[in-house]
Amino acid sequence: MNDIDYDRLSTAELNAIHAQLLEAYEAYKRQKLSLDMSRGKPCDEQLDLSLEMLDIVGSGDVLTDRSGLDSRNYGGLDGIPEAKDLFAQLLDVSPSELIIGGASSLTMMHDTLSRAMLHGVFGSSLPWGKLPAVKFICPSPGYDRHFAICELLGIEMIAIDMLQDGPDMDQVEKLAAGDDAVKGIWCVPKYSNPDGITYSDEVVDRLARMETCAGDFRIMWDDAYTVHHLADEPDRLKPMLAACKAAGHPDRVLMFSSTSKISFPGAGVAVMAGSENNMNFIRKQLAVQTIGPDKLNQLRHVRFFKGPAHIEAHMKKHAAIIKPKFEMVLNLLETELGGKRIASWNKPNGGYFISLNIMDGCARSVVRMAAEAGVTLTKAGATFPYGHDPRDRNIRIAPTFPTLSELKTAIEILCLCVQIMSIRTFLNRRGANGAETYV
Repeated sequence: MNDIDYDRLSTAELNAIHAQLLEAYEAYKRQKLSLDMSRGKPCDEQLDLSLEMLDIVGSGDVLTDRSGLDSRNYGGLDGIPEAKDLFAQLLDVSPSELIIGGASSLTMMHDTLSRAMLHGVFGSSLPWGKLPAVKFICPSPGYDRHFAICELLGIEMIAIDMLQDGPDMDQVEKLAAGDDAVKGIWCVPKYSNPDGITYSDEVVDRLARMETCAGDFRIMWDDAYTVHHLADEPDRLKPMLAACKAAGHPDRVLMFSSTSKISFPGAGVAVMAGSENNMNFIRKQLAVQTIGPDKLNQLRHVRFFKGPAHIEAHMKKHAAIIKPKFEMVLNLLETELGGKRIASWNKPNGGYFISLNIMDGCARSVVRMAAEAGVTLTKAGATFPYGHDPRDRNIRIAPTFPTLSELKTAIEILCLCVQIMSIRTFLNRRGANGAETYV
């Protein structure tokens, strides 16, 4: 049944294939499986790669940073110098343009927008929360937790298309230039969540130089996967802060990253970066919010990773574990869905996800069917603002957490569900001509 264009088959042929697929699906249901692919979590083997970090700072070690600050005590509002040096090299910024936070970059993004609503950002004339409306551009499909922050804070989201080189910049430029309520844009610029797309140099430059009606427009640049390569020749991302400076808008971008999927998701180190104007503005606010982050954890990380070369070697170990999983998923998608004109997908060079687009109107039904067979996927629609995929077609696949065996079974079930719902869609289109109709 491979490489068959379903739409060219007769109704009788479609019904026969549907019966075979449904029989295989029911056999899986009888196994009472429980397979979770809902989030992009590292597997145990990946977490084990950083276990030595837990022993690298002991009771007999020197616990001061190079400035002489005791990491056990208060202070170090924006992080220890060694951590700033490490992240500065990873993000192509200077140490003075960094703030090192706690374990979660998501927390830093949430707090940044919360403070913007209360106080504005550097250069704001009013706190955003006192304005009649605040809007954000949301390239979609995108990261559901970004959208959840906006929804929580009452920021209106405007979905725009993702293209193969990044967000549709014609749409972005029109929105940013035409409405002073449009205060920002969410970006996952490298190996994007979920499409795996890396922004082109042209997209970076257009974001940096575009005209914005709002003088305090901010690019929320979530560089979560900057070192998460799967290919031998990694994607290259043009440094965003440098591009903004060159375009005469040095304060436009706020960058975020973390070691969450490098070391431990629950005990990593997060960072934000931007112009010194932006960072100094935020440091004043942080001085009220906290007396300092977890400096012992920062010390553990810099002593374990040492520098960018060690991180690169460490990430190759990650890739050796998860690359076979991505290859398995892509091979199964090609084997089971290729040639049928019912699905399309990207082949990412890094990151944590594979974005699957199926026939319009089918994603919710496929996710529901998969769940009934014991496979939990990311909720259909989650990759769009307000949980609404206008075409109901996008499914985010997270291959990293399951074992290879579990992953194979899960994707086989997913492919069965996609084929079953696709055939039902074709048959429903022919329902007026007497074919069986499915709901």
